[in-house]
Amino acid sequence: MVPPEQRAEIRRLFYAEHWPVGTIAAQLGVHHATVTAAINRDTVLTRGGRCRATTLDPYLPFVRDTLAQYPRLRATRLHEMLRLRGYPGSAVQLRRAVRHLRPASAQAAYLRLPTLPGETAQVDWGSFGRIRIGRGERPLSGFVLVLGYSRAIHAVFTLDQTLESFLRGHVEAIHTMGGCARTLVYDNLKSAVLDRQGSAIHFHPRLLELAGHYHFAPRPCAPARAHEKGKVERQIQYLRHAFFAARPFRDLDDLHAQFAHWRDTVAHQRRHPEQRDQTVAAVFAEEQRVLLPVPAHPFETTLVRPARSGKQPYLTFDRNQYSLPHTLVRRPVTLLADATTVRILDGPTEVARHARSYDTGIVIEDAAHLAALVEAKATARPITARERLRQAVPALDALFTQWATHGDAGVAQVRRLLDLLDDYGAAALAAAVDEAAAREAPSAATIAYLLEQQRRKRGLKPVVPLVLPNHPGVQDLEVPAHALESYDALSPDRPRDPE
Repeated sequence: MVPPEQRAEIRRLFYAEHWPVGTIAAQLGVHHATVTAAINRDTVLTRGGRCRATTLDPYLPFVRDTLAQYPRLRATRLHEMLRLRGYPGSAVQLRRAVRHLRPASAQAAYLRLPTLPGETAQVDWGSFGRIRIGRGERPLSGFVLVLGYSRAIHAVFTLDQTLESFLRGHVEAIHTMGGCARTLVYDNLKSAVLDRQGSAIHFHPRLLELAGHYHFAPRPCAPARAHEKGKVERQIQYLRHAFFAARPFRDLDDLHAQFAHWRDTVAHQRRHPEQRDQTVAAVFAEEQRVLLPVPAHPFETTLVRPARSGKQPYLTFDRNQYSLPHTLVRRPVTLLADATTVRILDGPTEVARHARSYDTGIVIEDAAHLAALVEAKATARPITARERLRQAVPALDALFTQWATHGDAGVAQVRRLLDLLDDYGAAALAAAVDEAAAREAPSAATIAYLLEQQRRKRGLKPVVPLVLPNHPGVQDLEVPAHALESYDALSPDRPRDPE
Protein backbone atom coordinates (compact mmCIF):
# COMPACT_ATOMS: atom_id res chain seq x y z
CA MET A 1 0.00 0.00 0.00
CA VAL A 2 1.38 3.41 -1.00
CA PRO A 3 1.81 5.76 1.98
CA PRO A 4 -0.15 9.02 1.73
CA GLU A 5 3.06 11.08 1.67
CA GLN A 6 4.49 9.09 -1.24
CA ARG A 7 1.23 9.19 -3.19
CA ALA A 8 1.09 12.97 -2.78
CA GLU A 9 4.69 13.30 -4.03
CA ILE A 10 3.97 11.08 -7.07
CA ARG A 11 0.92 13.14 -8.00
CA ARG A 12 2.87 16.38 -7.55
CA LEU A 13 5.71 15.22 -9.84
CA PHE A 14 3.29 13.95 -12.48
CA TYR A 15 0.75 16.77 -12.57
CA ALA A 16 2.82 19.78 -11.51
CA GLU A 17 6.33 18.94 -12.84
CA HIS A 18 5.11 16.75 -15.76
CA TRP A 19 7.59 13.95 -15.12
CA PRO A 20 7.09 10.69 -17.00
CA VAL A 21 5.95 7.60 -15.11
CA GLY A 22 9.30 5.81 -15.60
CA THR A 23 11.31 8.80 -14.34
CA ILE A 24 9.12 9.05 -11.23
CA ALA A 25 9.47 5.30 -10.58
CA ALA A 26 13.28 5.46 -10.97
CA GLN A 27 13.60 8.57 -8.81
CA LEU A 28 11.43 7.24 -5.94
CA GLY A 29 12.56 3.61 -6.22
CA VAL A 30 9.10 2.11 -6.75
CA HIS A 31 7.47 -0.01 -9.41
CA HIS A 32 5.91 1.81 -12.34
CA ALA A 33 2.57 0.12 -11.56
CA THR A 34 2.64 1.79 -8.16
CA VAL A 35 3.15 5.17 -9.85
CA THR A 36 0.28 4.47 -12.24
CA ALA A 37 -2.04 3.43 -9.38
CA ALA A 38 -1.22 6.57 -7.42
CA ILE A 39 -1.88 8.78 -10.46
CA ASN A 40 -5.21 7.14 -11.31
CA ARG A 41 -6.50 6.83 -7.69
CA ASP A 42 -8.73 9.85 -7.22
CA THR A 43 -10.73 8.39 -4.33
CA VAL A 44 -9.95 6.12 -1.40
CA LEU A 45 -10.63 2.54 -2.32
CA THR A 46 -12.99 0.69 0.00
CA ARG A 47 -13.03 -2.98 0.73
CA GLY A 48 -15.75 -4.73 -1.20
CA GLY A 49 -18.40 -6.82 0.51
CA ARG A 50 -22.07 -6.97 1.36
CA CYS A 51 -24.04 -6.52 4.59
CA ARG A 52 -25.98 -9.53 5.76
CA ALA A 53 -29.45 -9.18 7.15
CA THR A 54 -29.89 -9.66 10.91
CA THR A 55 -32.84 -10.60 13.09
CA LEU A 56 -32.87 -7.02 14.40
CA ASP A 57 -33.41 -5.34 11.02
CA PRO A 58 -37.26 -5.53 11.03
CA TYR A 59 -37.33 -3.88 14.46
CA LEU A 60 -34.93 -1.00 13.76
CA PRO A 61 -37.70 1.48 12.77
CA PHE A 62 -39.44 0.81 16.09
CA VAL A 63 -36.17 1.25 18.00
CA ARG A 64 -35.41 4.49 16.14
CA ASP A 65 -38.88 5.96 16.78
CA THR A 66 -38.86 4.92 20.46
CA LEU A 67 -35.44 6.49 21.06
CA ALA A 68 -36.56 9.66 19.33
CA GLN A 69 -39.41 9.93 21.84
CA TYR A 70 -37.44 8.67 24.89
CA PRO A 71 -33.74 9.44 24.26
CA ARG A 72 -32.55 8.16 27.66
CA LEU A 73 -34.42 4.83 27.55
CA ARG A 74 -32.09 1.98 28.51
CA ALA A 75 -31.27 -0.81 26.07
CA THR A 76 -32.45 -3.44 28.56
CA ARG A 77 -35.90 -1.87 28.63
CA LEU A 78 -35.95 -1.72 24.83
CA HIS A 79 -35.02 -5.40 24.73
CA GLU A 80 -38.03 -6.25 26.92
CA MET A 81 -40.29 -4.23 24.62
CA LEU A 82 -38.91 -5.98 21.52
CA ARG A 83 -39.34 -9.44 23.05
CA LEU A 84 -43.04 -8.70 23.50
CA ARG A 85 -43.10 -7.93 19.76
CA GLY A 86 -41.43 -11.20 18.76
CA TYR A 87 -37.73 -10.29 18.69
CA PRO A 88 -35.72 -13.51 19.27
CA GLY A 89 -32.25 -11.96 19.51
CA SER A 90 -30.09 -11.06 22.51
CA ALA A 91 -29.66 -7.75 24.28
CA VAL A 92 -26.00 -7.57 23.18
CA GLN A 93 -26.93 -7.11 19.53
CA LEU A 94 -29.52 -4.52 20.50
CA ARG A 95 -26.97 -2.56 22.58
CA ARG A 96 -24.68 -2.25 19.52
CA ALA A 97 -27.52 -0.82 17.47
CA VAL A 98 -28.73 1.51 20.23
CA ARG A 99 -25.23 2.94 20.53
CA HIS A 100 -25.55 4.31 16.98
CA LEU A 101 -29.28 5.06 16.93
CA ARG A 102 -29.60 6.93 20.22
CA PRO A 103 -29.96 10.70 19.57
CA ALA A 104 -26.98 12.66 20.77
CA SER A 105 -27.77 14.84 23.76
CA ALA A 106 -27.29 18.53 23.25
CA GLN A 107 -24.41 19.88 25.31
CA ALA A 108 -25.44 22.85 27.39
CA ALA A 109 -23.40 26.03 27.12
CA TYR A 110 -23.20 28.45 30.02
CA LEU A 111 -22.65 32.17 30.03
CA ARG A 112 -20.00 33.60 32.29
CA LEU A 113 -21.91 36.05 34.45
CA PRO A 114 -19.91 38.64 36.37
CA THR A 115 -20.71 38.97 40.09
CA LEU A 116 -20.87 42.40 41.65
CA PRO A 117 -19.36 42.98 45.10
CA GLY A 118 -21.85 42.29 47.88
CA GLU A 119 -24.52 41.16 45.42
CA THR A 120 -24.86 37.40 45.97
CA ALA A 121 -23.85 34.63 48.35
CA GLN A 122 -24.47 30.90 48.00
CA VAL A 123 -25.58 28.59 50.82
CA ASP A 124 -25.68 24.82 51.18
CA TRP A 125 -25.21 21.88 53.55
CA GLY A 126 -22.23 19.56 53.37
CA SER A 127 -21.98 16.07 54.90
CA PHE A 128 -18.83 15.19 56.86
CA GLY A 129 -19.60 11.65 58.00
CA ARG A 130 -20.61 10.58 61.50
CA ILE A 131 -19.04 11.05 64.94
CA ARG A 132 -19.56 9.11 68.14
CA ILE A 133 -20.81 11.00 71.19
CA GLY A 134 -21.15 8.94 74.36
CA ARG A 135 -23.36 5.95 73.66
CA GLY A 136 -24.61 7.01 70.24
CA GLU A 137 -23.57 8.32 66.83
CA ARG A 138 -24.68 11.52 65.18
CA PRO A 139 -24.22 12.87 61.65
CA LEU A 140 -21.73 15.70 61.31
CA SER A 141 -22.90 18.39 58.88
CA GLY A 142 -21.43 21.67 57.78
CA PHE A 143 -23.44 24.79 56.97
CA VAL A 144 -21.39 26.67 54.35
CA LEU A 145 -21.90 30.25 53.10
CA VAL A 146 -19.70 31.63 50.30
CA LEU A 147 -19.67 35.22 49.01
CA GLY A 148 -19.90 35.14 45.23
CA TYR A 149 -17.52 38.02 44.50
CA SER A 150 -14.66 37.45 46.94
CA ARG A 151 -15.11 33.67 47.56
CA ALA A 152 -14.86 34.34 51.31
CA ILE A 153 -16.15 31.30 53.20
CA HIS A 154 -17.67 30.58 56.58
CA ALA A 155 -18.75 27.20 57.93
CA VAL A 156 -20.71 26.15 61.00
CA PHE A 157 -20.51 22.47 61.96
CA THR A 158 -23.64 20.94 63.49
CA LEU A 159 -24.90 17.54 64.61
CA ASP A 160 -28.07 17.79 62.54
CA GLN A 161 -29.60 19.64 59.59
CA THR A 162 -32.66 21.00 61.34
CA LEU A 163 -34.22 24.34 60.55
CA GLU A 164 -32.82 25.84 63.77
CA SER A 165 -29.27 24.81 62.84
CA PHE A 166 -29.85 26.18 59.34
CA LEU A 167 -30.91 29.57 60.73
CA ARG A 168 -28.10 29.58 63.29
CA GLY A 169 -25.60 29.00 60.50
CA HIS A 170 -26.89 32.12 58.71
CA VAL A 171 -26.65 34.25 61.85
CA GLU A 172 -23.11 33.14 62.73
CA ALA A 173 -21.88 33.53 59.14
CA ILE A 174 -23.42 36.99 58.66
CA HIS A 175 -22.15 38.34 61.98
CA THR A 176 -18.69 36.82 61.49
CA MET A 177 -18.33 38.32 58.00
CA GLY A 178 -19.58 41.67 59.23
CA GLY A 179 -22.37 42.01 56.70
CA CYS A 180 -24.82 40.24 54.41
CA ALA A 181 -25.08 39.92 50.64
CA ARG A 182 -28.20 41.27 48.96
CA THR A 183 -29.23 37.90 47.52
CA LEU A 184 -28.71 34.45 49.01
CA VAL A 185 -28.93 31.51 46.60
CA TYR A 186 -30.17 28.13 47.84
CA ASP A 187 -30.71 24.65 46.58
CA ASN A 188 -34.32 23.45 46.80
CA LEU A 189 -33.86 22.06 50.32
CA LYS A 190 -36.84 21.88 52.67
CA SER A 191 -35.29 24.32 55.13
CA ALA A 192 -35.61 27.02 52.46
CA VAL A 193 -38.37 25.96 50.03
CA LEU A 194 -41.50 24.20 51.28
CA ASP A 195 -43.13 23.80 47.88
CA ARG A 196 -42.46 24.74 44.28
CA GLN A 197 -44.73 24.62 41.25
CA GLY A 198 -42.79 26.01 38.31
CA SER A 199 -41.96 29.62 39.09
CA ALA A 200 -44.36 29.70 42.08
CA ILE A 201 -42.19 29.26 45.17
CA HIS A 202 -43.38 28.81 48.75
CA PHE A 203 -40.51 29.79 51.05
CA HIS A 204 -40.33 28.62 54.64
CA PRO A 205 -41.86 31.30 56.92
CA ARG A 206 -38.88 31.22 59.28
CA LEU A 207 -36.50 31.83 56.37
CA LEU A 208 -38.59 34.80 55.32
CA GLU A 209 -38.38 36.14 58.89
CA LEU A 210 -34.60 35.76 58.72
CA ALA A 211 -34.51 37.52 55.33
CA GLY A 212 -36.61 40.38 56.69
CA HIS A 213 -34.30 40.74 59.69
CA TYR A 214 -31.11 40.93 57.60
CA HIS A 215 -32.74 42.55 54.53
CA PHE A 216 -31.62 40.00 51.92
CA ALA A 217 -33.63 38.35 49.14
CA PRO A 218 -33.74 34.52 49.09
CA ARG A 219 -33.48 32.92 45.66
CA PRO A 220 -33.60 29.16 45.01
CA CYS A 221 -31.86 27.48 42.11
CA ALA A 222 -33.89 26.13 39.23
CA PRO A 223 -34.60 22.37 39.55
CA ALA A 224 -31.71 20.20 38.31
CA ARG A 225 -29.50 23.29 37.85
CA ALA A 226 -26.75 22.70 40.41
CA HIS A 227 -24.36 24.86 38.37
CA GLU A 228 -26.27 27.91 39.60
CA LYS A 229 -24.60 27.44 42.99
CA GLY A 230 -21.32 25.98 41.77
CA LYS A 231 -19.24 28.29 43.97
CA VAL A 232 -20.53 26.81 47.22
CA GLU A 233 -20.36 23.26 45.79
CA ARG A 234 -16.66 23.72 45.01
CA GLN A 235 -16.01 25.33 48.40
CA ILE A 236 -17.61 22.36 50.19
CA GLN A 237 -15.31 20.00 48.29
CA TYR A 238 -12.35 22.25 49.11
CA LEU A 239 -13.38 22.31 52.77
CA ARG A 240 -13.83 18.54 52.87
CA HIS A 241 -10.44 17.68 51.32
CA ALA A 242 -8.19 20.57 52.36
CA PHE A 243 -9.43 21.09 55.93
CA PHE A 244 -11.49 18.21 57.31
CA ALA A 245 -9.69 15.16 55.90
CA ALA A 246 -7.65 13.31 58.58
CA ARG A 247 -8.10 16.14 61.10
CA PRO A 248 -8.49 15.11 64.77
CA PHE A 249 -10.69 17.21 67.05
CA ARG A 250 -12.06 16.88 70.58
CA ASP A 251 -15.52 18.38 70.09
CA LEU A 252 -17.40 20.92 67.97
CA ASP A 253 -15.84 23.88 69.80
CA ASP A 254 -12.36 22.59 68.99
CA LEU A 255 -13.38 21.93 65.36
CA HIS A 256 -14.73 25.48 65.00
CA ALA A 257 -11.54 26.95 66.49
CA GLN A 258 -9.41 24.96 64.05
CA PHE A 259 -11.62 26.02 61.14
CA ALA A 260 -11.35 29.71 62.04
CA HIS A 261 -7.54 29.45 62.09
CA TRP A 262 -7.46 27.49 58.79
CA ARG A 263 -9.86 29.94 57.12
CA ASP A 264 -7.78 32.98 58.06
CA THR A 265 -4.35 31.45 57.38
CA VAL A 266 -5.04 29.13 54.44
CA ALA A 267 -8.41 29.52 52.69
CA HIS A 268 -8.46 33.32 52.61
CA GLN A 269 -4.75 33.58 51.81
CA ARG A 270 -4.97 31.66 48.54
CA ARG A 271 -5.06 33.46 45.20
CA HIS A 272 -8.45 34.66 44.02
CA PRO A 273 -9.63 32.47 41.09
CA GLU A 274 -10.39 35.49 38.88
CA GLN A 275 -8.23 38.30 40.24
CA ARG A 276 -4.99 36.34 40.29
CA ASP A 277 -2.90 39.24 41.57
CA GLN A 278 -4.90 39.40 44.84
CA THR A 279 -5.76 37.04 47.66
CA VAL A 280 -9.27 36.10 48.72
CA ALA A 281 -8.72 38.10 51.93
CA ALA A 282 -7.85 41.25 49.97
CA VAL A 283 -10.92 40.93 47.71
CA PHE A 284 -13.08 40.17 50.76
CA ALA A 285 -11.89 43.38 52.43
CA GLU A 286 -13.05 45.25 49.31
CA GLU A 287 -16.41 43.45 49.24
CA GLN A 288 -17.00 43.83 52.97
CA ARG A 289 -17.42 47.59 52.58
CA VAL A 290 -20.53 47.17 50.38
CA LEU A 291 -22.26 44.36 52.29
CA LEU A 292 -25.58 45.11 53.97
CA PRO A 293 -24.93 46.26 57.56
CA VAL A 294 -25.56 43.85 60.43
CA PRO A 295 -28.56 44.74 62.66
CA ALA A 296 -27.95 45.62 66.29
CA HIS A 297 -29.53 42.38 67.55
CA PRO A 298 -28.99 38.91 66.07
CA PHE A 299 -31.94 36.92 64.80
CA GLU A 300 -33.40 34.54 67.39
CA THR A 301 -32.82 30.94 66.28
CA THR A 302 -33.98 29.11 69.41
CA LEU A 303 -36.24 26.12 68.82
CA VAL A 304 -39.66 26.69 70.42
CA ARG A 305 -42.14 23.83 70.66
CA PRO A 306 -45.05 22.78 72.91
CA ALA A 307 -44.36 19.74 75.08
CA ARG A 308 -46.04 17.56 77.66
CA SER A 309 -44.49 15.00 80.01
CA GLY A 310 -45.85 11.59 80.89
CA LYS A 311 -46.49 10.36 84.39
CA GLN A 312 -42.84 10.96 85.25
CA PRO A 313 -41.42 14.50 85.51
CA TYR A 314 -39.28 14.31 82.35
CA LEU A 315 -39.52 15.72 78.83
CA THR A 316 -38.02 13.75 75.96
CA PHE A 317 -36.06 15.87 73.49
CA ASP A 318 -33.43 14.91 70.92
CA ARG A 319 -32.84 11.35 72.22
CA ASN A 320 -32.52 12.40 75.89
CA GLN A 321 -34.76 13.21 78.86
CA TYR A 322 -34.77 16.44 80.87
CA SER A 323 -36.38 16.84 84.29
CA LEU A 324 -38.98 19.43 85.19
CA PRO A 325 -40.92 20.20 88.43
CA HIS A 326 -43.30 17.40 89.39
CA THR A 327 -46.16 19.89 89.62
CA LEU A 328 -46.08 20.17 85.80
CA VAL A 329 -46.49 16.46 85.07
CA ARG A 330 -48.91 15.91 82.17
CA ARG A 331 -49.44 19.63 81.81
CA PRO A 332 -48.64 21.61 78.65
CA VAL A 333 -45.33 23.48 78.84
CA THR A 334 -43.03 25.18 76.32
CA LEU A 335 -39.61 23.77 75.47
CA LEU A 336 -36.89 26.11 74.19
CA ALA A 337 -33.61 24.69 72.91
CA ASP A 338 -30.53 26.24 71.37
CA ALA A 339 -27.10 24.77 70.66
CA THR A 340 -26.06 24.67 74.35
CA THR A 341 -29.14 25.00 76.58
CA VAL A 342 -32.57 23.43 77.05
CA ARG A 343 -35.16 25.52 78.90
CA ILE A 344 -38.70 24.70 80.00
CA LEU A 345 -41.31 27.43 80.47
CA ASP A 346 -44.65 27.34 82.23
CA GLY A 347 -46.33 30.23 80.51
CA PRO A 348 -43.83 33.12 80.68
CA THR A 349 -42.01 31.63 83.71
CA GLU A 350 -38.85 29.58 83.31
CA VAL A 351 -39.14 26.48 85.51
CA ALA A 352 -36.12 24.45 84.35
CA ARG A 353 -32.79 25.04 82.65
CA HIS A 354 -30.38 22.27 81.61
CA ALA A 355 -27.17 22.01 79.63
CA ARG A 356 -28.04 20.36 76.33
CA SER A 357 -26.69 16.85 75.82
CA TYR A 358 -25.94 15.30 72.40
CA ASP A 359 -25.51 11.84 73.90
CA THR A 360 -28.14 9.13 73.50
CA GLY A 361 -30.46 7.84 76.22
CA ILE A 362 -29.19 10.20 78.94
CA VAL A 363 -31.38 11.47 81.78
CA ILE A 364 -30.48 15.06 82.71
CA GLU A 365 -31.85 15.91 86.13
CA ASP A 366 -32.01 18.85 88.46
CA ALA A 367 -31.50 17.72 92.07
CA ALA A 368 -34.01 20.31 93.25
CA HIS A 369 -36.72 18.70 91.11
CA LEU A 370 -36.14 15.28 92.66
CA ALA A 371 -35.92 16.68 96.18
CA ALA A 372 -39.22 18.51 95.77
CA LEU A 373 -40.85 15.33 94.47
CA VAL A 374 -39.59 13.27 97.43
CA GLU A 375 -40.76 15.91 99.89
CA ALA A 376 -44.19 16.11 98.28
CA LYS A 377 -44.51 12.33 98.30
CA ALA A 378 -43.86 11.74 102.00
CA THR A 379 -46.55 9.07 102.14
CA ALA A 380 -45.46 7.42 98.92
CA ARG A 381 -42.88 4.70 98.81
CA PRO A 382 -39.33 5.99 99.28
CA ILE A 383 -36.76 5.88 96.54
CA THR A 384 -35.63 2.27 96.12
CA ALA A 385 -32.07 1.19 96.72
CA ARG A 386 -31.47 0.65 93.00
CA GLU A 387 -32.79 4.12 92.14
CA ARG A 388 -30.53 5.70 94.74
CA LEU A 389 -27.52 3.82 93.38
CA ARG A 390 -28.39 4.76 89.79
CA GLN A 391 -28.67 8.43 90.71
CA ALA A 392 -25.34 8.41 92.53
CA VAL A 393 -23.43 6.21 90.02
CA PRO A 394 -25.12 6.07 86.55
CA ALA A 395 -22.66 3.36 85.43
CA LEU A 396 -24.39 0.91 87.81
CA ASP A 397 -27.41 0.83 85.46
CA ALA A 398 -25.47 -1.33 83.00
CA LEU A 399 -24.19 -3.46 85.87
CA PHE A 400 -27.74 -4.13 87.13
CA THR A 401 -28.79 -5.15 83.61
CA GLN A 402 -25.86 -7.58 83.38
CA TRP A 403 -26.69 -9.07 86.78
CA ALA A 404 -30.32 -9.54 85.78
CA THR A 405 -29.23 -11.31 82.58
CA HIS A 406 -27.10 -13.80 84.51
CA GLY A 407 -29.50 -14.12 87.44
CA ASP A 408 -27.10 -12.46 89.91
CA ALA A 409 -29.20 -9.42 90.82
CA GLY A 410 -29.58 -10.39 94.46
CA VAL A 411 -30.68 -8.15 97.30
CA ALA A 412 -27.42 -8.86 99.14
CA GLN A 413 -25.32 -7.37 96.34
CA VAL A 414 -27.47 -4.23 96.17
CA ARG A 415 -27.26 -3.77 99.94
CA ARG A 416 -23.50 -4.17 99.83
CA LEU A 417 -23.25 -1.50 97.14
CA LEU A 418 -25.36 0.82 99.29
CA ASP A 419 -22.97 0.27 102.20
CA LEU A 420 -20.02 1.00 99.93
CA LEU A 421 -21.73 4.18 98.71
CA ASP A 422 -22.24 5.35 102.29
CA ASP A 423 -18.70 4.42 103.34
CA TYR A 424 -16.63 5.61 100.37
CA GLY A 425 -18.80 8.13 98.51
CA ALA A 426 -20.12 8.29 94.94
CA ALA A 427 -16.85 9.32 93.24
CA ALA A 428 -14.80 6.46 94.68
CA LEU A 429 -17.58 3.96 94.02
CA ALA A 430 -17.91 5.10 90.38
CA ALA A 431 -14.15 4.68 89.82
CA ALA A 432 -14.24 1.20 91.35
CA VAL A 433 -17.23 0.21 89.17
CA ASP A 434 -15.39 1.31 86.01
CA GLU A 435 -12.26 -0.61 87.03
CA ALA A 436 -14.27 -3.74 87.85
CA ALA A 437 -15.97 -3.55 84.45
CA ALA A 438 -12.57 -3.18 82.76
CA ARG A 439 -11.36 -6.31 84.57
CA GLU A 440 -14.55 -8.13 83.49
CA ALA A 441 -15.37 -8.94 87.13
CA PRO A 442 -18.40 -6.72 87.84
CA SER A 443 -19.49 -8.03 91.22
CA ALA A 444 -20.07 -6.29 94.53
CA ALA A 445 -17.23 -8.29 96.10
CA THR A 446 -14.77 -7.14 93.43
CA ILE A 447 -15.87 -3.52 93.82
CA ALA A 448 -15.44 -3.75 97.60
CA TYR A 449 -11.97 -5.27 97.15
CA LEU A 450 -10.90 -2.46 94.80
CA LEU A 451 -12.15 0.19 97.22
CA GLU A 452 -10.26 -1.43 100.08
CA GLN A 453 -7.09 -1.54 97.95
CA GLN A 454 -7.41 2.16 97.19
CA ARG A 455 -7.94 2.91 100.87
CA ARG A 456 -4.77 1.05 101.83
CA LYS A 457 -2.69 2.73 99.12
CA ARG A 458 -3.65 6.13 100.50
CA GLY A 459 -2.90 5.06 104.04
CA LEU A 460 -6.40 5.73 105.37
CA LYS A 461 -7.87 4.11 108.42
CA PRO A 462 -10.38 1.27 108.03
CA VAL A 463 -13.99 2.24 107.55
CA VAL A 464 -16.03 1.70 110.70
CA PRO A 465 -19.56 0.52 109.80
CA LEU A 466 -22.38 2.49 111.32
CA VAL A 467 -25.20 0.27 112.53
CA LEU A 468 -28.53 1.97 113.23
CA PRO A 469 -31.60 0.41 114.83
CA ASN A 470 -34.18 -0.81 112.36
CA HIS A 471 -36.66 1.90 113.24
CA PRO A 472 -38.25 4.29 110.70
CA GLY A 473 -37.66 7.32 112.84
CA VAL A 474 -33.96 6.50 113.04
CA GLN A 475 -33.42 5.14 109.53
CA ASP A 476 -34.95 8.24 107.94
CA LEU A 477 -33.14 10.66 110.25
CA GLU A 478 -30.86 13.15 108.49
CA VAL A 479 -28.03 14.69 110.50
CA PRO A 480 -26.50 17.83 108.97
CA ALA A 481 -22.75 17.70 108.62
CA HIS A 482 -20.66 20.12 110.65
CA ALA A 483 -17.00 20.76 111.45
CA LEU A 484 -15.35 18.00 113.50
CA GLU A 485 -12.83 20.34 115.14
CA SER A 486 -15.40 21.09 117.85
CA TYR A 487 -14.90 17.58 119.24
CA ASP A 488 -11.23 18.31 119.98
CA ALA A 489 -12.30 20.33 123.02
CA LEU A 490 -13.69 17.15 124.60
CA SER A 491 -10.41 15.26 124.42
CA PRO A 492 -8.57 15.00 127.83
CA ASP A 493 -5.23 14.83 126.01
CA ARG A 494 -5.75 18.20 124.36
CA PRO A 495 -3.01 20.64 125.49
CA ARG A 496 -4.33 23.44 127.59
CA ASP A 497 -3.83 27.03 126.59
CA PRO A 498 -1.16 28.75 128.72
CA GLU A 499 -2.61 31.06 131.28
